Amino acid sequence: MIDRLVTSAFETGCLSVESEALIRQVLAARTYRVSDLERLQQLRDAVQSGRVKREATGRFERILEVCR
Repeated sequence: MIDRLVTSAFETGCLSVESEALIRQVLAARTYRVSDLERLQQLRDAVQSGRVKREATGRFERILEVCR
């Protein structure tokens, strides 16, 4: 699921609040794969560089803290 959400964000250039919430749910439930974490890193880099915009406010890096 994370891969689809990240792909959608890259295609649209926007990470929706809903997609971010779904990513958080998947991470909290620990139902992700290593490849999902790699995709999240790519998304984080895209958000930081401005290639993908976020609808939500706050720090996106916090989403990755859930999986540590």
